[in-house]
Amino acid sequence: MLTKIKHGSLVVCLFLFLVVVVGGGLHLRPGGAFLAAATGTPLVIHVFNRRWTGSAVEHDLGLSSTSLGSVRCVAEPHASHPAAFEPETVVRH
Repeated sequence: MLTKIKHGSLVVCLFLFLVVVVGGGLHLRPGGAFLAAATGTPLVIHVFNRRWTGSAVEHDLGLSSTSLGSVRCVAEPHASHPAAFEPETVVRH
């Protein structure tokens, strides 16, 4: 429950940051700044999620060679990973 609140507050802070920075930097009207932040927030979150777990997932997908061990690693996240037991992480892997 606490992690959901933390993730939600981080998303809200990112959204507000993008409204201020993008809206002020590009001299947009309030509606344009809101639209830019609303479309930019999920994009930034996706990029950071890809950068955070992207390199390990790409190698485990077997781009160079496919083996049962690498497929199992994708389906079952490592227990040492901080977000190993979150449902979104398991579904994403």
